[in-house]
Amino acid sequence: MRTFLALSIILLLSSCAQSNIKKLEAVYAQEKYQEVPDYSNLQYWAAHPDKKDPSDSVPAPLRASYHPNSNVDVFFVHPTTYLDTTRPYGWSATLNDYKVNYTTDNYVVLNQASIFNDAGRIFAPRYRQANIKSYTPNNKVDTGYALAAFDTAYQDVKKSFEYYMAHYNNGRPIIIASHSQGSTHAIRLLKEFFDEKPLSKKLVVAYLVGMPVDPAIYTSIKACEKPNETGCICSWRTFHEGFVTEFVKKEKYTAIVTNPLSWTNHVTKVDRYQNAGAILYNFNKIIPNVVGATNHEGVLWTEKPHFFGSFLYKTENYHIVDYNFYYMSVRKNVAERVHAYLSANNSYTK
Repeated sequence: MRTFLALSIILLLSSCAQSNIKKLEAVYAQEKYQEVPDYSNLQYWAAHPDKKDPSDSVPAPLRASYHPNSNVDVFFVHPTTYLDTTRPYGWSATLNDYKVNYTTDNYVVLNQASIFNDAGRIFAPRYRQANIKSYTPNNKVDTGYALAAFDTAYQDVKKSFEYYMAHYNNGRPIIIASHSQGSTHAIRLLKEFFDEKPLSKKLVVAYLVGMPVDPAIYTSIKACEKPNETGCICSWRTFHEGFVTEFVKKEKYTAIVTNPLSWTNHVTKVDRYQNAGAILYNFNKIIPNVVGATNHEGVLWTEKPHFFGSFLYKTENYHIVDYNFYYMSVRKNVAERVHAYLSANNSYTK
């Protein structure tokens, strides 16, 4: 977990100049949040189709071919950006910390949620996320606080989804997308609202990335097996080939692992030359052939990344770039699944 924190800080500093943070400090300081989020107020959405936000960003090489589809919605749950291990606000984040909000918007929403902006309208709620230390509590008391923090976060995510369904969805098909802590909550959201529920018919696909997904949790929703399959789950966690971390060894089940280059359970090893492009330091530069992907017992293995000056050479856990490594592949795949869903349901297709 300390590795995740260090990588988060390094990547943020690399992609967002400190001067830009200072310029936006005043903007975020003007936003006054109440303790419990009010999702009728656009301030409580990190991404929303009725406001301009980083999820609207398109890498420069893709702008000429960008034609967003307004007939599908993407509900994106962001990962942990409350990274101060001293927990200045306790176990649950406040929504009034501009640095946390800045990181959410200008790293996570920019680099992850933007993948989906060609496929549908993006909704990404702010929520009172659990502190990063909630994943590694020191004792029984801390474990209780951590579990309470996760539940507080989920209740916000649930409330935002219910508000979205009541006021914005209007019968549109839905993509659920998430990463890390966002996937902790999205796993639960998918079970509560979609599994064996009528809403499952509206599910295009769920990308639950960066956390282990036990296939036994769900009754009607299964792991995706084909690139154009719909109503199913895609999930992966990326590590250096040969590395098995302790928390994976302790898992009592084999987590769902989708190969984000082949998208089929029949091709579980794909070399890096079939990777159309990653987004790393520079959002407007697409870097091809950075890594391959190999399914291995509930995780994804790859070689050391092939690009100059990579700080990722110093780690074996690529959690922070689960999406970034496969940016172009995910973008293409979600478009393929949207097309398949809309075609099968006699809806408008791009």
